[in-house]
Amino acid sequence: MKILNICGYSWDIGGPPKIIFDHAEVQLKNGAEVTILTPISEGQRLYPVPEGARIVACKRHWLARFWAEFSPELFVWLKEHGEEYDVIHIHGLWHFAGVAPYLLNLKTAKVITIHGLLDKWTLSKGYWKKMIFSWLFQKRILRNTDLIQINNLDEKQDLLNYLGYQHQNVAIVPNGMKLANFMNLPAKGNFRKKYNLPEDKKIVLFLSRINLKKGLDLLLPAFKELARKRDDAILVLAGSDDGYLSQTQSFITGNNLQDYIIPVGLLTGDDKLAAFSDADIFTLPSHSEGFSIAALEALISGVPSLMSDRVGFGEALRETNSAHLVSLSSNSIEEGLMKMLDDPEYCKELVANAQNLVRSRYDIEIVAKNLLEEFRKIVR
Repeated sequence: MKILNICGYSWDIGGPPKIIFDHAEVQLKNGAEVTILTPISEGQRLYPVPEGARIVACKRHWLARFWAEFSPELFVWLKEHGEEYDVIHIHGLWHFAGVAPYLLNLKTAKVITIHGLLDKWTLSKGYWKKMIFSWLFQKRILRNTDLIQINNLDEKQDLLNYLGYQHQNVAIVPNGMKLANFMNLPAKGNFRKKYNLPEDKKIVLFLSRINLKKGLDLLLPAFKELARKRDDAILVLAGSDDGYLSQTQSFITGNNLQDYIIPVGLLTGDDKLAAFSDADIFTLPSHSEGFSIAALEALISGVPSLMSDRVGFGEALRETNSAHLVSLSSNSIEEGLMKMLDDPEYCKELVANAQNLVRSRYDIEIVAKNLLEEFRKIVR
C-alpha cells in the first residue's frame, strides 16, 4: 500500500508531525510505502522523517498568510503524482493543502483526520472565515471523503453537529505513542542544571505550543495566585511560540513573576525527556485538543498531571482516575495545583493509574495497525 500524508511537517506545528512519524514507522514495518507532502516556509525546520519514508517539501506562497498552507508548487506536484498512491491521508481542516486533492478530483481514496478542529471553542476562532470556507469547500469535502478518522466520541458529536448528518464512514482510532521512548528517562537533575532552576522548588511543567487554546489564559493567572500564597514551586513553560508568547511575557513581567514563571522555549529529544524526569507536576488545561501527544508523554513518563478534560481523552482519564481534571477556570487550576503539591500519595495514585491506561489503550503498535486496517477497507 502506498500512503501519502498531507500536513504541515515542521517542529512548530505541534502534535500532527509526531503522530505521522509514529504511524509511519508501523506502516513501513507492515510493508507500506509512506510519503509526506508538506508546505514549508523559509526558516521552518522540518520534523524528522522515519527511515524508509520519503518527504516532499513544497514552498508556501505568500498568500498562505490568508489561506493556510497555500502552495502552487504543492498543487502541481499533487496533479502529477497524486494518483500514484492508494491512500491520501489529510491531517486537519481549513487549509489549502487539504483541499487540493479534491480540486484536482483525484481518484485516490482519501482520509481526513479531524485533529479536534470541529469543537465549539476552535470553531469560534475566526468563525465567519470558517463558515465561508465551510460553504465553499469543507462540508462538501467531508461529504466526499472515503474515511474520516476521529479520536473519541466527543469528536464524533462535533462532526455530527457540523455536518448535520452522520457521515457514512467514520472510524474512532485514538492517537498512540511509542512506549519504549519513555522507559528510561535521564537521571534527575539534568534539566534543572541546564536551565539553572532552583533545587528547592517543585517544577510544574507546561509542555506544548505557546498558544491561547492550550489554556495559558487560565494557567498564568492561576499560578500568579499560587505564587502569592506559597514559595515552593515554579512554572516552567516549554514550547515554541504559536501566537501567545508576547502576551505571556507581558503577563510575567507585568506581575513581577520572573522568578516563578520561566519560559525555556521548545524542548526536543533528550531535553524533553529530562524535563519530564525533573517535573513534579505536568499541566495542560487546554480549551481544545484533538488528542494531546504531550499529555500521553507526560502520563507514561510518570509525571502526575493536571489537565482539562479537553485534551482528547478526558473520559478515559476520568474513568480511570489517571489525572487531576479541572474545569476551565483559574480557580479550579489553582486549587488542583495546591492539592497536588500538598498530597504526594494522591499523585502516586494518579501516576500508577495513568501508566496502566497508556500501556493498555495507547500503544502505537496497536492503534497504528488499527488505522492501517481501516485504510485497507477503502483502497479502490
